[in-house]
Amino acid sequence: MSAPSGAGKTTLCRNLRQQADFIYAVSCTTRTPRPGEIVGEDYYFLSEEEFQARIEDDEFLEYAEVHGRKYGTLKATVFEHLKKGVDVLLDIDTQGAAAIRSCRDPFILDALVDVFIMPPNIEELRHRLLRRGSDSEEQIAVRLKNAQREMLRWKEYKYTILSGSMEEDIAKFRSVMRAEHYLSRRLSLDLA
Repeated sequence: MSAPSGAGKTTLCRNLRQQADFIYAVSCTTRTPRPGEIVGEDYYFLSEEEFQARIEDDEFLEYAEVHGRKYGTLKATVFEHLKKGVDVLLDIDTQGAAAIRSCRDPFILDALVDVFIMPPNIEELRHRLLRRGSDSEEQIAVRLKNAQREMLRWKEYKYTILSGSMEEDIAKFRSVMRAEHYLSRRLSLDLA
């Protein structure tokens, strides 16, 4: 799942994680924790050196630099759960999603369901960023500029959810996942 900063994807993921139908892949980041964030639940907070070592050890499924900080998803978590038939929820930016789409591993490509959360408009996105209360005016300006660039990439995704209320977004996302589970190529039927 991808969305511009402030569009609500982290909150959406947090709400989806409360049900047992998804395993959330906790990302690694080099940014500092925000108030209330919990190590291992929200992110694994790594130093630049630790992050670079994991890159060199090929531990990431995808990684990218966003807003001056590095973010990445560990392969081990994703592969472990997908092999058990459990859906893995990834909260990643457009760069990370593009990296996964360009992955050559057929197992990952077959499992991939990419969803873009599109905010209603830039003003609503600005309002959400202000309401979050964790960024300065300068940071918000940078995030909005990046958001406009990211929003142009919505057509790269298999699905786009036009964001409304959190309840609507959850229902829309669950509908996408239900549809994906019924794809003929995902079913294994024993008709003998």
